[in-house]
Amino acid sequence: MRPGDRVFQILTTGAGVFVVALIGLIGLFLLVRAVPALQADNVSFLTSQVWQTDPGDMRFGIMGLLLVTVYSALLALIIAMPISLGIALFLTQYAPKRLARPFAYVIDLLAAVPSIIYGLWGLMVFAPTIEPFSQWVNDTFSWIPIFAAGNVSPDMRGTIFTAGIVLAVMILPIITSLSREVFERTPTPHIEGALALGATRWEVIRTTVLPFGKAGYIGASMLGLGRALGETIALAIILTGVVGREFTWSLFDGGATFASKIAADYAELNNEISAGAYIAAGLVLFVLTFAVNFLARSILAKKGD
Repeated sequence: MRPGDRVFQILTTGAGVFVVALIGLIGLFLLVRAVPALQADNVSFLTSQVWQTDPGDMRFGIMGLLLVTVYSALLALIIAMPISLGIALFLTQYAPKRLARPFAYVIDLLAAVPSIIYGLWGLMVFAPTIEPFSQWVNDTFSWIPIFAAGNVSPDMRGTIFTAGIVLAVMILPIITSLSREVFERTPTPHIEGALALGATRWEVIRTTVLPFGKAGYIGASMLGLGRALGETIALAIILTGVVGREFTWSLFDGGATFASKIAADYAELNNEISAGAYIAAGLVLFVLTFAVNFLARSILAKKGD
């Protein structure tokens, strides 16, 4: 091996090891800083919905934060996935190139909008606009637990329902962009062969494009889910905080996610034990997002093989 190749191999290997070690050190730091608070916790950390970080009487649990985080992220994913799929298929299979390229740029630009702008838009513009629809959904389908009245006021603002739709808009560019890249790489002979056999455009998509890009589309959706799980400022602005009322398993509940809770209470982190409670919540979020992104990468790697 030439000296230059050996140096390059050492540098690239070192860079990879550094990233892995850095992730491990972050997890270790969170764990070490969280242990004192967990030892002082007087309720179940995993099952309690109480959040009280008084150093003299520590009572905090992540169940409420976990449910709000997962509920809002899954709602965003359910909304964003079919829309992203439709946009990606339109741009790659139907739209002429002179339209597809600028349209794709516009979609990608949504990812450049700061989170705080989405939060302000969601609270001041979108929430009042969607309030009649939210009220109709609640009145019509209240017999379904997830659409029943929640733990916030009946005006239907600041709920998981509103936050999930705003999150869907935020993750739409990620899923669309990655899905578009995968669909564009469908082998041309496969498409031409299907057309030569008399397949319609939809049959070509169903028999060649979707089977080829299915794993990539799922992986892109998982990356979007990871983005939704970690969103902070937008949800801190939109979601209505609830004091003394537990999560009721409804989309019209308020509350806080892991990230928005830490951001909203940052000024209170003036005590090591109290700060440890938030660090423990951050550790759970770290593990959750890491697991989701690892799953997405695994799906994409299998498709590459």
